[in-house]
Amino acid sequence: MKKYLVIGNPIDHSLSPKLHNYWFKENNINAVYEKKQIEENDIEGIISEMRNGKIEGINVTVPFKKSVIPFLDKIEIPEVTQSVNTIYIQKNSITGSNKIVGRNTDILGFKFSLEQIKYSAKGKKIFILGAGGVTPSIIYALEEMKPSTIMLSNRTKEKAENLKKSFPQLEIVDWGDIKNFDMIINTTSLGLKENEKIPINYDQIGSGKFFYDVIYNPRKTNFLLEAEKRGHQIENGKMMFIYQAQAAFSLFTVAPDMSDGLLPSVNKKVLQLLEND
Repeated sequence: MKKYLVIGNPIDHSLSPKLHNYWFKENNINAVYEKKQIEENDIEGIISEMRNGKIEGINVTVPFKKSVIPFLDKIEIPEVTQSVNTIYIQKNSITGSNKIVGRNTDILGFKFSLEQIKYSAKGKKIFILGAGGVTPSIIYALEEMKPSTIMLSNRTKEKAENLKKSFPQLEIVDWGDIKNFDMIINTTSLGLKENEKIPINYDQIGSGKFFYDVIYNPRKTNFLLEAEKRGHQIENGKMMFIYQAQAAFSLFTVAPDMSDGLLPSVNKKVLQLLEND
């Protein structure tokens, strides 16, 4: 039986095993997908397990999307993102050699999640909270959508300034200083715990804004609940999660002859499966 993993810290909230195991069963694939909480110094050992054939593929979540990169043979990502969320084995049926490859499916996941709800970021003022592992992928995706402005605020300003080196058009804003926006995106981990709150004075924000949280479990973070109370449009990261997982599953199931992998269905059954959590 083939084995797949999602690694991160924390990892309890991840629904990746539930989704991938469902798709494995639907496609009659003899495989199991598990989650594993690790520390930074565990990464090399985990990748070694892939080289030894004990693990077939890995998804990566916070805070290891950048730190896995040095241990891979090859990365196929936009360089400015420096973010890998899917690691798979690229098999060559002719030479018999294997390469451990890193990809980024977060970019597609975010893009498809907005397309699914028919939200256009073109010409909009976008405000991003956080500068962590998924943030560069979201900025990269947004740039292709042609917003008028992308603003970013992070608790540690140095991290925000480092992102500006890769994305010069970013407007850096002090943490807690909320500028006028059309869409605000929380990419921080604030919200995974019930008592955590983002420093926003919701009553000073105009009407008709769009609040997007990359967190999908819990379904409604305080960030989204407070916005919903005031009539704003809200969206959690569930569809982004599903679409990035769909692309990852396709990479996991690529055949040795390099033919396309399986693209599992995203339908009502999948949505209901995750709605129960």
